[in-house]
Amino acid sequence: MDKKLSNIQLGAVTLRVSDLERMKQFYTEVIGMRVLNEAANEVTLGTAERELVVLHEQSGVRPNPRAAGLFHMAILLPNRIELGRVLAHLIERRIDVGQGDHLVSEAFYLSDPEGNGIELYADRPKEQWEYEENGHVKMATEPVEYESMLRSAADRPFEGLPPGTTMGHVHFKVRSLESARQFYHEHLGFSITTDSYPGALFLAADGYHHHIGTNVWARPVEPMGAEAGLEAWTLYVDRQTIQDLGGDGHTLTLTDPDGITVHIKSTDE
Repeated sequence: MDKKLSNIQLGAVTLRVSDLERMKQFYTEVIGMRVLNEAANEVTLGTAERELVVLHEQSGVRPNPRAAGLFHMAILLPNRIELGRVLAHLIERRIDVGQGDHLVSEAFYLSDPEGNGIELYADRPKEQWEYEENGHVKMATEPVEYESMLRSAADRPFEGLPPGTTMGHVHFKVRSLESARQFYHEHLGFSITTDSYPGALFLAADGYHHHIGTNVWARPVEPMGAEAGLEAWTLYVDRQTIQDLGGDGHTLTLTDPDGITVHIKSTDE
């Protein structure tokens, strides 16, 4: 595609799961989502204003550690105080988390009961971001100064994910960074925002630090199949972009070289 993507939104991530009830309990009680819709083998969760995760139960599915797929889905909180409220809630529930100050954002990491990676993060103001000479955004992984975050949220108990929470980015395990570059940059039109992390490539639209992360750290050797884990992610763009990508202007489903499926939907409807 000749033009760069713009005016995009990320929608819900769909997970293929083996135990729907256990997973629903985790996403509501631990992550703080609410149930938006429920069917016999599927639950949609999010906030009052936005779908974030769809759990699709399929009996007997298991993860495949040799396959490409989801590294983590990243839930973006509106600000640092709200992230502190989530962190305090996780500490109270004795949930172990990883952490990373990425210069552009502060983040905490955990996994759901079936091993799907989750990042909970808040961005720093864009005017505080720094850039390399080639225009790539500077990112790193440093310890989070979480004590002040907890203090700022001390008088605001956690009552679930707040309004304004979105799916900030999705990060995939891939077999080839070059194949990922060709699909997400050259075909879909995401801009490369940094390739300075060894074994990783980050891409975005609209000047963001990244909407898509890809890495080869786990060295997957098979494409994603019908195992437990990621089933699809959702990207909202304008109708013209869908047509430029070969769709009818309303919806389009594409699969990358690693078997990762994206449902592209129109923001004009």
